[in-house]
Amino acid sequence: MTSIRTLTACLEAWAPLAYQESYDNAGLIVGDPSTPATGVLVTLDATEAVIDEAIARGCNVVVAHHPIVFKGLKKFNGRNYVERAVIKAIKNDVALYASHTNLDNVTGGVNFKIAEKLSLRDPRILSPKGQTLTKLSVYIPVDYTEALLQALYAAGAGHIGQYEHCSFRVEGTGTFKPLDGANPVIGQVGTDEAVREHKVEVIFPAYLEGAIVSAMKKAHPYEEVAHDLYPVLNVNGEVGSGAIGDLPEAMSGPDFLAYLKQHMNVTVIRHTALPDKPVRRVAVCGGAGGFLLPNAIRAGADVLVTADYKYHEFFDADQQIVICDIGHYESEVFTKELIQHYLSKHFTNFAVILSETVTNPIQYYF
Repeated sequence: MTSIRTLTACLEAWAPLAYQESYDNAGLIVGDPSTPATGVLVTLDATEAVIDEAIARGCNVVVAHHPIVFKGLKKFNGRNYVERAVIKAIKNDVALYASHTNLDNVTGGVNFKIAEKLSLRDPRILSPKGQTLTKLSVYIPVDYTEALLQALYAAGAGHIGQYEHCSFRVEGTGTFKPLDGANPVIGQVGTDEAVREHKVEVIFPAYLEGAIVSAMKKAHPYEEVAHDLYPVLNVNGEVGSGAIGDLPEAMSGPDFLAYLKQHMNVTVIRHTALPDKPVRRVAVCGGAGGFLLPNAIRAGADVLVTADYKYHEFFDADQQIVICDIGHYESEVFTKELIQHYLSKHFTNFAVILSETVTNPIQYYF
């Protein structure tokens, strides 16, 4: 049977925990990783009602977008909804897992689901992150280069955008003299040696450094592996906040609002003044995305679709862009479909079910 550890490892290969924001609490919040997964209920929020639903439907894992626990809990006496949910999950052996800002921050994640709902063309990260990549340079005898590269690729190196197995090599001469106690693969103790070597370079996500270095050492023939690790300051186009893309065709401001309402299944849109010009380029961010307004303007977006805007923040549009606040729940509810689709592709030995519980705490009176 598939363990919860295997399930969470699969989720974290997709949305690595290293990409969550510093304030976040993504990952396995409640549960024993060694327990077999009998069923998964996918939700936006892991409330008591959702845990009751999981129990009723035979699911011992709840995968949520929002972590039920953000801050440390000092007491467990059921005084609030967070404590009650955690207590109920523990009592009923229901594991709680959250994939939050780490899923926001990856290509194909939450914001790309919104882009898909709006049929945006060529969606890309709106605000790519820097300092998430590392470069490895390693020297290896020419005859061993290919085996080394295959090991590095298998460990996660050499992926750039829509390309994999990316590397660079240049040939030169490596020199060394084995000392007493050495066990050289090439050459003899006490004798200077010159070897045809490649200098090989690959890029990899910084959080994989341990796995990459381990794979390098296992595949390398030398006792002492000459290598260097460099932090890469380039922005990583695969990781970051928000998304941006173009509508299938330009439309007027009122037509776009109707389009947005229909495709995101919303009842209310709070927005700034509509432009005289057509709307084509759209920036999106699930949840509270006001911090991306400058990025959206610089990227030439006509509209920023997000949530959680305060009154005074709407003034920041300053007639340069239209802000559309569709609500936090409404902007992220389709994340459930995103997670269910991903897990269903990777696991067929247990059910992955969409929660039917509406967890939106906000209601509207018309």
